[in-house]
Amino acid sequence: MTQKELRSYRLNSSEEPTDEMLHAIMLGVQETARQSTIKADNEIKRRFKEMENNVARRRQMQQKA
Repeated sequence: MTQKELRSYRLNSSEEPTDEMLHAIMLGVQETARQSTIKADNEIKRRFKEMENNVARRRQMQQKA
């Protein structure tokens, strides 16, 4: 199935999707979910690292005072 054929099909279409179409759609959903999970995981790691740096900076400031 070509990308053009897949893009031309809409789930609200009056025609039933073929098994091949459903498989291609689900693969697309799977990849989108995987990328979203990776992006969210990276953002969580970035935020934790930022908080660790903030805590370390504040501790240094308290020790100097």
